[in-house]
Amino acid sequence: MTDSVMDHQVPNVPAIETIGLGRRYRRGWALRDSSFRLPAGRICALVGPNGAGKTTLLSLAADLIEPTTGTIRLSGHRPGSARARQSTAFLSQQKALYPRFRVHEILRMGLELNPTWHQETAESIIEAGNVPMNARIGTLSGGQSTRVAFALALGKRPRLMLLDEPMADLDPLVRHQMTDTLQAEARRHGSTVVMSSHLVSELEGACDYLVLVNNGTIRLAGEVDLLLAQHRQLTAQATDRAHHQTNLEGYDVIATSTGDGHLTSLVRTRHALPSDAGHRAPTLEELVLGYLRSPDATPLLTRSAQVTGVSGVAA
Repeated sequence: MTDSVMDHQVPNVPAIETIGLGRRYRRGWALRDSSFRLPAGRICALVGPNGAGKTTLLSLAADLIEPTTGTIRLSGHRPGSARARQSTAFLSQQKALYPRFRVHEILRMGLELNPTWHQETAESIIEAGNVPMNARIGTLSGGQSTRVAFALALGKRPRLMLLDEPMADLDPLVRHQMTDTLQAEARRHGSTVVMSSHLVSELEGACDYLVLVNNGTIRLAGEVDLLLAQHRQLTAQATDRAHHQTNLEGYDVIATSTGDGHLTSLVRTRHALPSDAGHRAPTLEELVLGYLRSPDATPLLTRSAQVTGVSGVAA
């Protein structure tokens, strides 16, 4: 990270902070009354079903659209400001690349437009995928184009990377390789990454922070380990429903599902479960699915994700 970028960093200022953020279209609210913080230096999984508000949130952060209500700040700066533009990179499924440009010309463009540009980083990503530097963008495969887009973004050395499912067109192996590269670069330079994806299971080992959006509102936000620690999966035989209900007493039940002859309930807890209860910590995917099954469950934001003075969320 260059000195010019470091000069703009302010200790303890969140990478993203929204207060009452909302965006309304003619069909209704895509995002509404959303207040949360994302601490700097985190790799965040942004998850939720189609139409939940994920792309709207990222588009607001990238200054592609303006909010209808509320505010959003990137390291304390308004999206679209000079400092926010210099330190933010945005990638979507539709890569903004010029098809007639050659790969080396795209990298030259990155050099000319970004004062924090690091040519070695960009070239290493291109070379790792055996993408010819002299090839025109329009002749590349989807996976190769994605590599070029990542090279352009990471070569900028951004403090904040916003990724709206840019790896959806990659095969699993290349997706895994690119995720490893992204993690390494982000942690090497202390960058913050927000990754939107439907593949929750693949994000579990890659991300240390979670923001779950459903029906345009924030349902979960915080450190993955803390969120998982505040939940348990209680399981019993489907024929032992009465005993299962007894074990659930005193806990906030998020969702209950039936399958393979068992009853499984996701519960929220702040203290130890009874020693005779069949329970375990949920996986990240199980946690997300539980809250998606129960959209009326009380939202949960950990302390680091809460915005001071904003009520309506659980600690």
